[in-house]
Amino acid sequence: MQRRTFIQSGLALTGAVALSSPTLAQESKRPWINPIGVSTYSFWQFRRDDFRPIEKCLELAADMGFDGVEILKVQFEEKDPANGQLQKIKQKAFKLGLDLMGYSTHQSFVKPDEAERQSEVDKTIKQIEEAYQMGIPTMRINTGRWGTSGSFDELMKNKGIEPTLKGYTDDQGFGWVIGAIEKLIPTAEKCGVTLGLENHWGLGRTAAGVKRIVDAIDSPWLQITADTGNFLEDQYTQLEAIAPQAVLMQAKTYFGGGSWYTLDIDYARVAKIMQDANYRGYVSLEFEGKAEIEDSVKKSLALLRQHFS
Repeated sequence: MQRRTFIQSGLALTGAVALSSPTLAQESKRPWINPIGVSTYSFWQFRRDDFRPIEKCLELAADMGFDGVEILKVQFEEKDPANGQLQKIKQKAFKLGLDLMGYSTHQSFVKPDEAERQSEVDKTIKQIEEAYQMGIPTMRINTGRWGTSGSFDELMKNKGIEPTLKGYTDDQGFGWVIGAIEKLIPTAEKCGVTLGLENHWGLGRTAAGVKRIVDAIDSPWLQITADTGNFLEDQYTQLEAIAPQAVLMQAKTYFGGGSWYTLDIDYARVAKIMQDANYRGYVSLEFEGKAEIEDSVKKSLALLRQHFS
């Protein structure tokens, strides 16, 4: 009798708590917090050879308190990572308590020659498999560009805008890019690696260009990598357009002034845009300033924690 009375009393108490606490489920809902990662590019920046080793970048990221790391493919000192290097990086990140959460790669599908485009497809399939070997869930890809600017400095001077190759049109270019990326989808699905088309230079310079490709392919394995520093006009309006399809956000900072340009990015506004789009994924720092790297990366982490936590 005592046992039955105890159980009945407990059930009654549970019911009373449930009835008197209509917001209990709401209170237990996970708060809106984005994990903060850092791209290895933030340390190396194509110019600091002492920060090029990816293992060193992992150690710095862990010591500074980042949650994860995005690896820049071209930062590997060997063109073709082999001999267990990918597995060693995966193991080191695990021991340091870091997620390997992004793989940032380069390719260009804006090529009239079909064989050249296929070569880029083959290269990118191999990169997807590398991401899989490291346990990385998303990989940044690019459309590529026409290559008529002469140099990257000239491209930046023209705000990323360049003329098409003589005799061709942007519509043809979009067709090439869509056809090439469609060939990547089966491997991405097999490996469980979500591709993120970045608003980068070339045909992906604008939100409309990125969405034209992603919407045409219409696959859950092709989404968007949203870069806060690559919209040079109407940056917040364009970010709003791609935010609902974002699987990774790259957050630029420019302490000391940028190498090509400096954007004044309102991260409180950016955070609100991403929150309204229910973005729960990683914010990956890309420090692109000229100030001292380690101190600036720490300042950038504090800035992003302030707005995304």
